[in-house]
Amino acid sequence: MTVTGHMLIGQTAVLGSHGAIHGLAAASGEVLQPAFGGAGAADLERACALAEAAFDPYRQAPLERRAAFLESIASQIFELGDELLERCQLETGLPRARLEGERGRTLAQLRLFASVVRDGGFLGARVDPAQPSRTPLPRVDLRLRQIGLGPVAVFGASNFPLAFSVAGGDTASALAAGCPVIVKAHSAHPGTSELVARAIARAARQQDMPEGVFSLLFDSGRSIGQGLVADTRIKAVGFTGSRSGGMALMQIAAARAEPIPVYAEMSSINPVLLLPHALEERAEPIASAFVASLTLGAGQFCTNPGLILGIDGPALQRFERAAAEALGHVAAQTMLTPGIQRSYGQGVAMLAAQAPVQTLGRGLAGQGHQAQGALFATSAEAFMQLPALREEVFGPASLIVRCPDFATLQQVLHRLEGQLTIALHLSEGDQPQARTLLPLLERKAGRVLVNGFGTGVEVAHAMVHGGPFPATSDSRGTSVGSLAIQRFLRPVCYQDLPQALLPAELREGNPLQVPQLIDGQFPE
Repeated sequence: MTVTGHMLIGQTAVLGSHGAIHGLAAASGEVLQPAFGGAGAADLERACALAEAAFDPYRQAPLERRAAFLESIASQIFELGDELLERCQLETGLPRARLEGERGRTLAQLRLFASVVRDGGFLGARVDPAQPSRTPLPRVDLRLRQIGLGPVAVFGASNFPLAFSVAGGDTASALAAGCPVIVKAHSAHPGTSELVARAIARAARQQDMPEGVFSLLFDSGRSIGQGLVADTRIKAVGFTGSRSGGMALMQIAAARAEPIPVYAEMSSINPVLLLPHALEERAEPIASAFVASLTLGAGQFCTNPGLILGIDGPALQRFERAAAEALGHVAAQTMLTPGIQRSYGQGVAMLAAQAPVQTLGRGLAGQGHQAQGALFATSAEAFMQLPALREEVFGPASLIVRCPDFATLQQVLHRLEGQLTIALHLSEGDQPQARTLLPLLERKAGRVLVNGFGTGVEVAHAMVHGGPFPATSDSRGTSVGSLAIQRFLRPVCYQDLPQALLPAELREGNPLQVPQLIDGQFPE
């Protein structure tokens, strides 16, 4: 297959005529061919109309067909083989091994949601049978299930061109919920986006899905993305990106005559707490692991450890020296886009220019669109007084906050915004302090982990990749793991419907054999 520059509106390849988008070779800045035409108002209208028309037929299709569709998408993406990996590597500068791993994660997500659909537990089937003899009043027959919200708009992410993009977690979970998806491709990897979109379209044909179950649009500006969120046929939005981008979409969604949920993952500095006994026992090994996590993928992870909190003293000084030494040997790495590299450079310069901030170490210098690692330190007092120090710097930069005592460390934590992750490094002797901190950490983050770093998000049933604002716009959800499907569902109750009119999953005898909560209990 060759990249052609076409969008996909349902099953139709369309060359947009509203501006041109070119991919760039991340390492060199070279303009890549072909040009990708931006969508216009008519293209947006057609995609939304098809998605609306597809919604009822798609959500009412047998669960097995929906599961088979997700599995077919995974197979079609895998069959793209080297062409996908080579184009993705060219557009993003990410190493092949990283992309092979990300492709594996993408396929695993799709297959996980296929298993979720087959199980049927996501339907949340509940049955409260009628009790006509109940006194003083009889009870009516009540049955509940979850259905999809409707067509979903998904915005591809820059930093995960496969796992958080066209066929990423938002798309997989929305399709699993029974919702058609319209993806607004990220301009940083348009060729990769087209290849994956064509794989989804082939899977849709193979499984005889309604035409509008999936579309891909390119946007040469912002009007199509904004118009997508504003369109009355769109019922939810999935977004991974900057805080400013997420907030802009939230404002559009909230201003609609019918406001809709925007599930936006936006900003997190992912604090790492170094508790005293752990720091005393293994400052150097922790420092080495920290630098590896900090610089992984040029630091372009939403769970990048951008903040270190520790109690000032000899052990923290050992950690600082070891981390600075390790960072000094790390080569600069190509960032995803020139714009991301420029923003990173500005963020590092901002930190370095703050009077209370000390530069501890830098990685090896790079060239072009490469990022040089940076490590800084400051006092707890300065950190709490200067809001700029609490802002995310997207890339391989981190700030150490030296706290004079445990009480001050707690004060610093109270000042933090919501986070995707908070990590504690502790030994057995630190457990009393950790126990004291846990209630606060639970309020601040979606995932609390011990003796590790947030980079590395397992696709699993118990994973949470979300957190209080601004980590995400809605802390009740996750964008990774099987629970992600809940974002795109809503409950419907059926009162006194005849058996013939009930959805199959709510009928007597449970013909689909899905989990049913009957009178508040699951049958044995």
